[in-house]
Amino acid sequence: MGKENFEEAMQKLEEIVRALEAGDLSLEESLKKFEEGVKLSQFCLRKLDEAEKKIELLVKGESGKLLTRPFEPEGNI
Repeated sequence: MGKENFEEAMQKLEEIVRALEAGDLSLEESLKKFEEGVKLSQFCLRKLDEAEKKIELLVKGESGKLLTRPFEPEGNI
């Protein structure tokens, strides 16, 4: 992976999925695309995990003052 961002990686991943679904690739080309897709998928999951760790909720404390606390998702996808 170069200096791709999440959006670029997702776009490439979508292109790979379309190419694989079309069924016009040779077995060797399909395997190469599949491997690239797995790497892109892992990259995207890492980026999402990093983003999730940065998210904080803004909540109002008992005194009415705004406080932040870490975001805790209800479950994993």
